[in-house]
Amino acid sequence: MTTNAPRPDVLRYTAFSDTPDGGNPAGLVLDATALDDSDMLAVAAELGYSESAFLTPAPEGLEGREGRTYSVRYFSPKAEVPFCGHATVAAAVALAERIGPGELVFSTRAGVVPVEVAQEGGTIRATLTSVEPHIEEIADADLTEALAALDWPAADLDPAFPPRIAFAGARHLVLAAATRARLADLAYDFARLEALMHRLDLTTIQLVWRETDTVFHVRDPFPVGGVVEDPATGAAAAAFGAYAREFGLVPEDTVLTLHQGEDLGRPGRLTVTLRAGDPRVRVGGAGTRIS
Repeated sequence: MTTNAPRPDVLRYTAFSDTPDGGNPAGLVLDATALDDSDMLAVAAELGYSESAFLTPAPEGLEGREGRTYSVRYFSPKAEVPFCGHATVAAAVALAERIGPGELVFSTRAGVVPVEVAQEGGTIRATLTSVEPHIEEIADADLTEALAALDWPAADLDPAFPPRIAFAGARHLVLAAATRARLADLAYDFARLEALMHRLDLTTIQLVWRETDTVFHVRDPFPVGGVVEDPATGAAAAAFGAYAREFGLVPEDTVLTLHQGEDLGRPGRLTVTLRAGDPRVRVGGAGTRIS
């Protein structure tokens, strides 16, 4: 720690799984009022998880029920990120254990993110609603560099899914593999991909493979966060939902299931809900305490 502040109470939760050995672990500090930026980064680096979330009182004027609104900041082991879906779900589950299920409202650097938390039997599930998404084209030269860093031949991409940068709180490059075997074979040039991602302001690369009309398998390299691969990525899932709707790959009103983490031995399941007439994307899943 870089200040004289007392060491914070750091919780460890996983998101998008109902067991501690699945999904994506996140560090949580539910009261980070005594921490500055360097303290938060130090906590995140010590934990080594892809992201950790730090909660403080909500800014004045944030709408929501009293006692259920918060400001949230997210740090990877290397830097702050504007939004993190799995740490949002993990934080919501941890709060629900303390103050009960219901709606929470988080003020993030990407915008206001409502989260609905429900208990189903012994499992707590949280569903976040993204900020309004948008889709951008990627330059041919940048796509060529991304594929070279991944060591993916262009012929291994699914032509039904045009490469694009998708945003729903953070920027992700969406690339679709033509086969499950291509998705499973991930051995990339860490430094080369990191440099490209910094230049394009990308948080992860969202690699996807379509199993059925509504079921996808995904992987997310995350070198800019100091992590080879993110086990379950809520922000990228939201971005992908917006992308899939933009190109008519799924109905405007649908529920998608994303499987992530299987190739890492940490299986997780993300539910992506699209509603006709609402550009925002809902991403939900279970969460549980690790320690």
